[in-house]
Amino acid sequence: MSSLFQGRAHAPLAERVRPREPADVFGQDGVLAAESLLGNALRTGEVPSLVLWGPPGTGKTTLARLLASTSDMAFEALSAVTSGVKDVRAVIAQAKERKRFGERTLLFVDEIHRFNRAQQDAFLPHIEDGTIVLVGATTENPGFSLIGALLSRTRVVVLEPLDDTALRAVIARALAHPDAGLAEGLAVDGDAEDALVAVAGGDARRILNVLESAVELAEGRTAAGPPTVTADDVEQAAQARLVAYDRSGDGRYDLLSAFHKSLRGSDTDAALYWMARMLEGGEDPLVIVRRMVAMAAEDIGLADPRALRIALDAKDAIQFLGQPEGELPLVQAVVFLATAPKSNSVTKSLKAARTLARESADLPVPLHIRNAPTRLAKDLGHGAGYRYPHDHEHAFVPQRYLPEPLDGRRLYAPKPVGDERETERRLQWWAKLRSEAPPPT
Repeated sequence: MSSLFQGRAHAPLAERVRPREPADVFGQDGVLAAESLLGNALRTGEVPSLVLWGPPGTGKTTLARLLASTSDMAFEALSAVTSGVKDVRAVIAQAKERKRFGERTLLFVDEIHRFNRAQQDAFLPHIEDGTIVLVGATTENPGFSLIGALLSRTRVVVLEPLDDTALRAVIARALAHPDAGLAEGLAVDGDAEDALVAVAGGDARRILNVLESAVELAEGRTAAGPPTVTADDVEQAAQARLVAYDRSGDGRYDLLSAFHKSLRGSDTDAALYWMARMLEGGEDPLVIVRRMVAMAAEDIGLADPRALRIALDAKDAIQFLGQPEGELPLVQAVVFLATAPKSNSVTKSLKAARTLARESADLPVPLHIRNAPTRLAKDLGHGAGYRYPHDHEHAFVPQRYLPEPLDGRRLYAPKPVGDERETERRLQWWAKLRSEAPPPT
């Protein structure tokens, strides 16, 4: 079992202290419970093909190694970032040779979502005939990034970012681990531990990498006696940290979704927070503004028509000013959109209108509102009987504009909020005038 975990003396701390027993995996109690899929596989050695989906540093590689170890399978690892068809073929050939002698192979594919459709297809026959047990690791939603045929042959296990308690347990285990290679008597003060947890972002590998760098700083500063890692050491070790933000992955769209939903939910502070997260991650401000423009129409609409104009003004401002000055108009727009009255009547009206249009696409345009550019059109009755609203009081005259079978159908229903309260009052007034008008002759 230990051969799967042996590392070189100069391997990173995260590798030197990689868990070798399920009990040493922190922060994934739910997926490792005795009755869970993974818990049962680790206990019985019966391992199905799996996809481990979760953020970096949550234990995907460690769990794959543990599954191979506890089930007495040969462990092969590939990275979809650096491996190609030749590498896959070589691993499959070795697995087939083992199968001849009754040995099983667990093939771990890191970043499996980076393999294209044809490369993913290539695993299918070897999963089906038992040549390999495939364990893929991905940070992307498998429902979007993996082909359906592969998903149907695997079980998806979702891993969560480590919480603060789990991260502190990772630190304690590393400090006490016999293979860590840390100085005897090394201490991490309370503020330093808090700083490590804060900088980790739920990532065990991240916290161990920063700890290792902070230890080196503490050792270089200590003239005699055991070193103590301070919060300053952690800050220096982590100063090059970039906000975790993958502009091509699910995380980007999760943040955009959180931003949009916060605006819709009238939570100004949350909307500002998610916008700042994206800006800190280097997101193009125009991506953020596009979501604001869409939200202004979808979720505010005619409750406050100024919202769309303000969102578009923010677009113009960021293009004109650039960053960082152009971020202030973004904040102004975010606050306006979040605090504006909300109505989805425009969204619902569009859906209702398109549905009705599909259902009644053959209904003719009423003659009196047809175009009559020629004598023939006029002779056919086009435009006959049309009444020009501006020739009447209040620029309104009751007449039918929908096809006769649809007369009276209502597609737009304003909400009793913001400017739409006045819109509803006008609609009710026009409805009253229609009801009081004499029938057309």
